[in-house]
Amino acid sequence: MQTPPFTAESALREGGLVLGIDTCGPSGSVALGRLAGEEMELLGQTELAGRSYSATLVAAVAELLKQHAVALREIGVVTAVNGPGSFTGVRVGLSAVKGLAEPFGIPVAVASRLEVLAGKIGTRGPGVLSAALDAHRREVYLRIEAAPGEKVREVLAGEAELAAITPIPGRVVICEDAAEELVRAVWPATRIERVAAPTAADAIELVVPRLRAGAFVDLALLDGHYLRRSDAEIFGEPSQAMARRA
Repeated sequence: MQTPPFTAESALREGGLVLGIDTCGPSGSVALGRLAGEEMELLGQTELAGRSYSATLVAAVAELLKQHAVALREIGVVTAVNGPGSFTGVRVGLSAVKGLAEPFGIPVAVASRLEVLAGKIGTRGPGVLSAALDAHRREVYLRIEAAPGEKVREVLAGEAELAAITPIPGRVVICEDAAEELVRAVWPATRIERVAAPTAADAIELVVPRLRAGAFVDLALLDGHYLRRSDAEIFGEPSQAMARRA
């Protein structure tokens, strides 16, 4: 008998299971949680070594579900961190999300890694916090705090871009030395909030209100939140231009 597709209502029932996947950073994670009222009960989380996601991600999900005697068809929602971060990591993660969710019609919710990072201390103070992640090349992926009613921005910024931002954020959440070094150099008066790197479990906790609101994405339109073009796109342009002129 064919399993009926999940709906938002069935996904959000009390005790509904949520699978989280984050492969955007130097290391990644998969997590399994259960909805309990307005909270999320974390059942388990598995860390993933960086640069090996394509070989380990699906197996790690299968093992995590097996540990908790859960079949994939029992998952109510998949939460995906869709960037910014490693191009390969983001693409592998989102491809896996689509492959896991589509056969059973499982709803998918997404979150930016910067949003998850800022959310780790979002309850410790007022307002939407800024956050910064190392983007290498003396740049950061930056989430810029917004006044009430204004849209939060996420950008790629080097020293010049940081120096041009006004007003300068009063606090920035950071989890890496390189990002902290750059932000301190340009914004010495800004308060740095150091936290552990965001995980799939953090992403699940963050999106609980989004799940309750039924804010799911269309799998056909699901794409990475890169903020930067890939090296192939950047360094491939001259040769492509020559080919067009030939």
